[in-house]
Amino acid sequence: MIAEADRLVSEKRRLESALRATEVPMHIVTECLGVRERRQGGDKVADDPEDAMLKELEIINNVRDLLTRTIKQAEQQIKKDRDAKADLEMDWSDKLEAAQIDARAASLHNESTEIMFYPGSAKFEDMQSSPESWAQFSHDNIVRAETERMASIQLRDLIGNILSDVAKDMVEQSDVVNMALAKRIEETADAKAKMENSLQNTLREIASQEKNIESLKHAIKEKEKPIKVAQTRLHMRTQRPGVDLCRDPAQYKLVDEVRELCDQVDALQKQLDESEESLRQLKDTRMTLEKEIAKKANTVFLDQKRCMQIRTRYPTAQKLIGYN
Repeated sequence: MIAEADRLVSEKRRLESALRATEVPMHIVTECLGVRERRQGGDKVADDPEDAMLKELEIINNVRDLLTRTIKQAEQQIKKDRDAKADLEMDWSDKLEAAQIDARAASLHNESTEIMFYPGSAKFEDMQSSPESWAQFSHDNIVRAETERMASIQLRDLIGNILSDVAKDMVEQSDVVNMALAKRIEETADAKAKMENSLQNTLREIASQEKNIESLKHAIKEKEKPIKVAQTRLHMRTQRPGVDLCRDPAQYKLVDEVRELCDQVDALQKQLDESEESLRQLKDTRMTLEKEIAKKANTVFLDQKRCMQIRTRYPTAQKLIGYN
């Protein structure tokens, strides 16, 4: 009984050690959930890693509740073991004292110096037990002690199974979280790389469009002098005197030239307006891509450099089953 009580005390210490060990995973998953709250924009979603972490948090809470209940159960059984042990020790002590008294009584003889008159001793005490009740009392103590010893053994087996199962559940869910995080990091990094490629293409298009706009502005500028020449010629020819102010072929050609040049300028201006609008859209796209790339970079940093680093502190299975 003594050995069994000591073994159960050792198992209770394992339970308490395992319960303390769950504090680290609890801090880890809580910190990771807090870290991932700093994701930005569309990246702040309820994704697979978050679902896995919430499941991990639920498992840890359930494990802590189970270990706490089992510790209380062990404490109750330890008390029963100690009570049964105390009863056996008391019974043994009483029987040892009774045996010593009987031995002394059996050794008395007519010449013994201890003998003397004890009037009234030749009677049965009311509180005396019978041989049957005496034997039953010892039997009951032994049966009770054996019952508690077996209950203690069964509880130790249960504790061993509980510790193995909860450690297995926690380690498996931790692996699920780590794999979900690794996959999410890969997906986010891939999306970031694609956006960076799109940004490079957009920057090239912006440079090309800016060059095109400069060319169009230059082309429009180049049309100004020919228009001025043609319009100046027309203006000067309006000053021809008398009948010489006529609609001659030169007049028609000059008018056609001015119209043609103005049409060309209008067409170039239209292209310029369209190019400038396209440039504005490209710059908007660039800004959007830069913001999204920054968000993705932030998410990768939080998941890879913060969460994955934090999770390296996760305790071993040995610690989770109560061994240091």
